[in-house]
Amino acid sequence: MSHERNRRFLAEHAPSTPCLIVDTAVVRERVRAFVTEFPHAALRYAVKANPEPAVLKAVLAAGGGFDVASPAEIEACLAVGAPPETLSYGNPVKKAADIAFAYSRGVRDFTTDSGTDVGNLARFAPGATVSVRLATEGPPSVTPFGQKFGCEPASATDLVQQAAELGLDVAGLAFHPGSQQPDSGAWEPGISAAAKIFAALDGDGIRLRRLNLGGGFAVAYRAPVPSLAGYAAAISAALEARFPYRRPEIVLEPGRALVAEAGLIRAEVVLVAQRYGRRWVYLDIGRYNGLAETENEAIAYRIIAPGGEPRGPAVLAGPTCDGDDVIYQHTPYELPLSLRAGDRVDIVDTGAYTASYSSVSFNGIEPLRVYCLD
Repeated sequence: MSHERNRRFLAEHAPSTPCLIVDTAVVRERVRAFVTEFPHAALRYAVKANPEPAVLKAVLAAGGGFDVASPAEIEACLAVGAPPETLSYGNPVKKAADIAFAYSRGVRDFTTDSGTDVGNLARFAPGATVSVRLATEGPPSVTPFGQKFGCEPASATDLVQQAAELGLDVAGLAFHPGSQQPDSGAWEPGISAAAKIFAALDGDGIRLRRLNLGGGFAVAYRAPVPSLAGYAAAISAALEARFPYRRPEIVLEPGRALVAEAGLIRAEVVLVAQRYGRRWVYLDIGRYNGLAETENEAIAYRIIAPGGEPRGPAVLAGPTCDGDDVIYQHTPYELPLSLRAGDRVDIVDTGAYTASYSSVSFNGIEPLRVYCLD
C-alpha cells in the first residue's frame, strides 16, 4: 500500500504528531474485495478495529454491515445511517441491560456462548436470532483469543436446544480462528466441528442454517500472508468438503483486513540515546497512545524514517514514564544512524486497533488524533 493520499495530506496540513491518517477510499476498496471473493457471504465489519464515523460510512457505502460489541458501537453505527438489521451483536459477554438496549434500538441478531446469556436473550430480546459460538482449535494466530470465548461442541448442542425451547430463532453457529491469522487453513477445524453439530441437530429436528466464520484475515505488516483470494479458496474448499449437500449461509466479521492498510501514523522522534550498548529511539507514540498491539511485539509495523545509509539496529520505545512502554526491543529494526530528535517517522498500515486502543490520558497524553480522507 503506497499511502500516497495520506502523505499528501500530511504534506499539505502538517498536523501535530502523533496522528493517524485514514484513507476511507481504501476501506471501501477492501469491502468490495471481500464482496468479490465471498459473493454469498454477509459481511459484518468488526467496529472495534476502527470506529471512526467516516470509516463506518465507508463500510456502509460499500455494502457492508457491522459486528457490534456494545451499546456505544450500536449508537455509532445507527448515527451514520446503518439500518438496525445490518447490525450483529457479536460479543457473547454482555449485560442484560445491554441486550435490552440493543433490542430497543432494533438489533435482532446476537451471538451467545453460555446458558446465562441465552436466558437473558430470551427475556430481553424475545424471538431474536442467535448463533452459538464454538471454541475451536487450530493453527495459532498472532493475537489469539485463548479460552475467553466459545463453548465446547457438546455444550453448543445443549445451548442450541435451550435457545430453541425459549423461543429464540437459532440461526446457527459461530467461531473465530484468532486475530491476524496467517494460515488460510485455520478455518477448517471450525467448519468441521460445526458440520458435525449441524448433522447431529438435524437428527433432533433442529435445522441450522447459518455459519459465522468470524474474522482473522491477516495483513502483511512485515511478513507475507495469504492473499484474500487464497483465504477464500481455502475456506470454500473446507465448506465444500464438510457441507457437500447443503452449504449454510455464511457470515464474515473482518476488522483488521478492512482498515489496517488504510491508515498511516505520523510520529516524531523525541530522543535518541545510547543505553547499555544499544541505541534507543523514543517516539511520541507508544503502547498507551496508539500502539497497544506491540505488546509482546505481536504486531510488527513497518516504520519509514528519513535518511538513508548507514543504518543500524535500534530499540523503539514510547514517550511515557512507564517501563513497559517499550515498542520493539527483540524484533530487529534497522533505522538510519542519522536519526535525531525532531525527525518525523511514518508507521504504516496502522488503521486497525490503534486509535481505538488509545488511552484517554495516561501520563496526560491525549488520545491519538485521527484524520479521515474521503
